[in-house]
Amino acid sequence: MDEEYDVIVLGTGLKECILSGLLSVDGLKVLHMDRNDYYGGESTSLNLIQLWKKFRGDDKPPAHLGSSRDYNVDMIPKFMMANGTLVRVLIHTDVTKYLYFKAVDGSFVFNKGKVHKVPATDMEALKSPLMGIFEKRRARKFFLYVQAYDEKDPKTHEGMDLTRVTTRDLIAKYGLDDNTVDFIGHALALHRDDRYLDEPALDTVKRMKLYAESLARFQGGSPYIYPLYGLGELPQAFARLSAVYGGTYMLNKPECKVEYDEEGKVCGVTSEGETAKCKKVVCDPSYLPNKVRKIGKVARAIAIMSHPIPNTNDSHSVQIILPQKQLGRKSDMYLFCCSYSHNVAPKGKFIAFVSTEAETDHPETELKPGIDLLGPVDEIFFDIYDRYEPVNEPSLDNCFISTSYDATTHFESTVTDVLNMYTMITGKVVDLSVDLSAASAAEE
Repeated sequence: MDEEYDVIVLGTGLKECILSGLLSVDGLKVLHMDRNDYYGGESTSLNLIQLWKKFRGDDKPPAHLGSSRDYNVDMIPKFMMANGTLVRVLIHTDVTKYLYFKAVDGSFVFNKGKVHKVPATDMEALKSPLMGIFEKRRARKFFLYVQAYDEKDPKTHEGMDLTRVTTRDLIAKYGLDDNTVDFIGHALALHRDDRYLDEPALDTVKRMKLYAESLARFQGGSPYIYPLYGLGELPQAFARLSAVYGGTYMLNKPECKVEYDEEGKVCGVTSEGETAKCKKVVCDPSYLPNKVRKIGKVARAIAIMSHPIPNTNDSHSVQIILPQKQLGRKSDMYLFCCSYSHNVAPKGKFIAFVSTEAETDHPETELKPGIDLLGPVDEIFFDIYDRYEPVNEPSLDNCFISTSYDATTHFESTVTDVLNMYTMITGKVVDLSVDLSAASAAEE
């Protein structure tokens, strides 16, 4: 281990694995270590016995739930937008050859106490029970504007400069009511709060276009895809990729102490009495607790069920977003459900997550609006975890720390963090103009 590396990555969480892959592909010499004896860190995937150990303190799950190894329960479950940034990053590194994806059945939104399919195109807007007849027409006009919008073609801009016009003003032009704005902003554009209304509209229009293009890609009921066997496959795929490029992975390395030179810059990492030298360290917040601050916490429930979530057209995989306004909250709530159709549970079993940015210390009460949508559950676990962000100055200490995973059930915010870190580490931007067909959905 007493070698010198360009970068040492600590923790095999999703963000760290993607960065390690990107840096290896760039030709950097990477050593990747984890204090745990399994891949994934916070974003690991557990079988039933491991799940029981974590939340119930024993390893005796009831027999009626089926075989432990048929379960792959992702601790940080997130769907991928079919044409989204993460899929582009995966194709860019060619890690897709180790993964099989399958389209996600449904994308829904909670509105006035009911669950509705998210309308993503002008045709769907006309059919959606979310809106009355006149609102449907207004929404259709807005969707047509977004669909036709092309940043490079001023003829499609209708005289508006979306780098200056706010989302609020753009929406006002089409006369859409608050209810419509709510599902467009939170379930289509995937904003996590309402700040976007006073920001330039271009970002929201691009997000809506990404949703519609992703939806069109697999002709399914949602714009999302998910790997077979769950996200636990990703860190391992990146480990294989890294090995191809000469990177080294080491699990079960206790302590991983970061060492600094007299200028306070990183110079290596020590574990079990051996020091590996390096110029830069990339890690999750748990490896450098004195360089991060707590910014919030996520409350979540994990349920095992024997049926799909009601009112989702029997979707075997689905996301439901509950916008904050609908619940009188400051942040959205997310429902994620996956099942045996993605090989994450035995036949007939479904795994559902309810998550939100915690506003209280009582997850059971706080998550009730989401849990009420699930119907009967076989088992349910509750959990709260803290979220951290870095407060160090990487240009001074060469430590690049990821931000903790948020409550969202899609990847857009996670991958933004990764790309920003990549640019800070290398001074370059990842080329995301890739052939999207390289990540095709697994054949049925």
